[in-house]
Amino acid sequence: MNDIPSFNSYIEKAIRENWLLDALTDYKGTTLQYHDVARKIEKLHIMMKAAGIEPGDKISVCGRNSAHWAVAFLATLTYGAVIVPILHEFNEEQIHNIVNHSDSKLLFVGDYVVNIIDPEAMPNLEGIFNLPDFSLHTSRNEKLTDARERLNELFGQKFPNAYRKEDIHWHVDHPEELCMINYTSGTTGFSKGVMLPYRSLWGNVDFCQNKLGVYMPKYSNTLSILPMAHMYGMAIEFLFPFCSGFHLHFLTRLPSPAIIAEAFKEVKPDVIVAVPLIIEKIIRKRVFPKIQSNAIKVLLKMPVVQKKVRERICHEVYEAFGGRAYEVIVGGAPLNQEIEQFLKSIDFPITVGYGTTECAPLISFSDYHQFIPTSCGTVVDHMEVKIVSSDPENVEGEIICRGTNVMLGYYKDEEATNKAIDKDGWYHTGDLATMSNDGHIFIRGRLKNMLLGANGQNIYPEEIEDKLNSMALVSESLVVQRGNQLVALVYPDMDEARDMQLTEEDLISVMEQNRQELNEQLPVYSKLQAFELQKEEFQKTPKKSIKRYLYK
Repeated sequence: MNDIPSFNSYIEKAIRENWLLDALTDYKGTTLQYHDVARKIEKLHIMMKAAGIEPGDKISVCGRNSAHWAVAFLATLTYGAVIVPILHEFNEEQIHNIVNHSDSKLLFVGDYVVNIIDPEAMPNLEGIFNLPDFSLHTSRNEKLTDARERLNELFGQKFPNAYRKEDIHWHVDHPEELCMINYTSGTTGFSKGVMLPYRSLWGNVDFCQNKLGVYMPKYSNTLSILPMAHMYGMAIEFLFPFCSGFHLHFLTRLPSPAIIAEAFKEVKPDVIVAVPLIIEKIIRKRVFPKIQSNAIKVLLKMPVVQKKVRERICHEVYEAFGGRAYEVIVGGAPLNQEIEQFLKSIDFPITVGYGTTECAPLISFSDYHQFIPTSCGTVVDHMEVKIVSSDPENVEGEIICRGTNVMLGYYKDEEATNKAIDKDGWYHTGDLATMSNDGHIFIRGRLKNMLLGANGQNIYPEEIEDKLNSMALVSESLVVQRGNQLVALVYPDMDEARDMQLTEEDLISVMEQNRQELNEQLPVYSKLQAFELQKEEFQKTPKKSIKRYLYK
C-alpha cells in the first residue's frame, strides 16, 4: 500500500483545477466556488493553529448536511487533524459521550445541535464553533478567541499578495495515518469508534472515480441527501464528487419525499445515491399511481406494444429522479424486492451496493449494466472478499474481507479490534452471504444483532433493551424489526404484577408509558413503534443469553 498517493492531494487538485467553478451549494441557499472553499479552509487552519491544535488531534463535527459541514471536514483533514463526524440525530448525552471518548479538542455544531448540547459536559474542548458562520459559541482559549476576532487581519498577513491557488500547501498524509474516527453508536457502553486511515478514503474515492466517474460529465451535479456523518453518504455523495470537481448540492432540511422530489427536479443530479426508503416512497407514491390503471395493465400484456409501454413507464420513473442520472445506487439496507423487480422489468438503471463503516464503506458494487437482482454487486477494487463456507455458492457463510478500505481498528478497544480483524488481516463483517461463480454477492442475513434503519442508520438493539430492562415491571426484553418498524417484545415481571394484582390491561398501560418515556431518550430512527407482551420467558442459551434467532 506504499504506492497510494496522498488523499489530501486529491482535495488540492480538485480545488486548483476547478478554482472558479461552483463547488458546494446549500439547497435554496448560498453557493461556494472551489476558491471560496479553499479560503475558508485556510481561515479555519489559522484558528486551529491558534487553538493549539496539532496534527493527530481530534475535531468533531455535528450538524445537518451543509456546505460549511463539508468545509469543516475538509479543513480538518488538510490540517492533518482527525475528524470525528457525529450524526446530528444523536441526543445530547450521546454527542457528549462521543466528543469526550474521542478526546476531541474542537467541536463544530449546526444550528439544531447547538440548542441541545452542554459545553460543561465536554470539559476538554478548547472551543465550539457554530457551523452557519464559523463564529465561536464557546472558547476556553484566549489565543483562539483573539484569532477569531482578528481572522481577516491574520488571513491578510498570511497572504499579503491575495490568495491564489498556488498558495495551497496542505498536510501531506501517508496511507496508514489515522484521519477519521466514525462512531457506530452514541453511548459509551456500546460505542465503537471506527478508526479509518487515509488509505480507506482513497480506496473508496479511487474506485468511484474509475468505475462511476467515467460515465459522468466533467461538471456533474450531485444531490447530497444521506447524512455525511454516515460513511455511505460521506464517501459516495461527498468525497467522490468533490474530489472529481463536481457541483455538490446539500439538502439542508429533513429529507421528506416531497422535498426530495422537488430537489431532484431542480438539481437534476447526474448520479443518485439513496437508501431503499427514499426509492420505495418515490415509486409507491409518485409512479405506481400513474401506471397501475387497468388500461396500462392491459397494454403491458400485449406483445406488440409492451416494449413501448415499458419504455414510457421507464421515462416516467426517470423523470421522477430528475431525468439526468446515469444510475441510481441503493445501499445501507436491502431494497424491497417488489420495487427492485419492477425497476429491472422496465430497464431502469438501478444497482445495489454493500459495505460497512469499517470499510469506509465499500465492499461490493456493480454498475447497473452488470447488476443482478437480489445481489449487491461484486468485490470493489483494492479489496478481497471470501465467504466462510464449505460451498460458498450454495451454503451461506460469513463475509470476510481485507484490503485498502479496511479500518485500523476500534478506538480504545483492542479487544473488539482483535475480534473483528484476524491475524491474517481479514475483517469479519458478521454478515451471511453466498457468492456466485462470477463473484456476485447475495446477502442472506446477519450474524450480528445490529439492525439497519430505513435510512441506513445502525441500530443496536442491546442499547435499547438495556434502558428498557430498567423500566417499570420489565423483566427482560428483545427489540426486533418488523418491516421498517422497531417492536419491543417484553416479558413482564410477573411476580411483581401478581403482587400488585395488575390485569393484562394494566400491564399494557404500563408498557405503553414505558415506551413513550424510552422514546424520549432515543434518536428518531431508533424509537419503538410498538411492544408485544410475552407470556413466557425468552428461551436462553447455556450462557443464559436470549436465543435471538427464535424471535426474528
